[in-house]
Amino acid sequence: MGKATIQLGNAPCSWGVIENIGGKRSGYAKVLDEMAAAGFAGTELGDWGFMPTDPIALRTELDTRGLKLLASWVSVRLHDPAGHDASEADAVRTARQLAAVGGPDNLIVLGNDPYTDPMRTRYAGRITPEQAMSETEWQIFTQGANRVARAVMRETGLRTVFHHHIGTWIETPEETARLLDMTDADVLGLCFDTGHYRYGGGDPLAGLDRHATRIWHVHFKDHDPVVAAQAREGMWDAVTAVGHGLFCELGQGDVDFPAVLAKLNTMNYHGWVVVEQDVLPGMGSPGESAQRNRSYLRSIGL
Repeated sequence: MGKATIQLGNAPCSWGVIENIGGKRSGYAKVLDEMAAAGFAGTELGDWGFMPTDPIALRTELDTRGLKLLASWVSVRLHDPAGHDASEADAVRTARQLAAVGGPDNLIVLGNDPYTDPMRTRYAGRITPEQAMSETEWQIFTQGANRVARAVMRETGLRTVFHHHIGTWIETPEETARLLDMTDADVLGLCFDTGHYRYGGGDPLAGLDRHATRIWHVHFKDHDPVVAAQAREGMWDAVTAVGHGLFCELGQGDVDFPAVLAKLNTMNYHGWVVVEQDVLPGMGSPGESAQRNRSYLRSIGL
């Protein structure tokens, strides 16, 4: 196969805009200004309401900076059948915005409401098989995922990907694989996140191999092994680990991004690669980190 065409984006979570985490955030205008200045071509939407919800206003903000809208995270509650109606409605609402502003190649990125389950948040990075969902919960969860993805396709024509994520019910490699086995491959793919896969106990290269046919979206996130070891020794929860810099700047951790890029090229991956350096609100200097992350990616050929 020939070398894939990969475009680079970033996401508001690199500026501390993270689901269910409070704190002082930069406004969307500063985030987009710094993203464009660093040389990224596109952005994810971020939490609903962070950017303008009027499609014309949002398109104007993006066009003036030369940025394309490409995807959006949507928090869902799939393990709880009482949450399926709201999950579907939120996903479809966001998909309509993506379709209107970003176009038909945009993706809904589903994640099961991060950091809201106390047990899964507390034991992130060290989840055991005994801490997984029950058989009944798996059925409820995957039925909900299929329902949401089918509704998004039916109402907007957009595809949906699921994001394995620490501090949620889908974190480990085996949980990720089981989710994909139990869902509809025609409408639901995988958002493969290198950092979350690593801290969840997996090898990113093995994960790319395992799920090559279902990977429709990729997040580049590095993983600091020193912080990860401290988190496990200190029994930190997921938010504490992130606050200590678990997801460091690209090239500073143990994710082998040149090998990941080579694997994506071998897979003939043609989607977006989105940098996500998850930080808590107020952490670091996100604009400078974005510049360094972009420079690093240029150094490996992106």
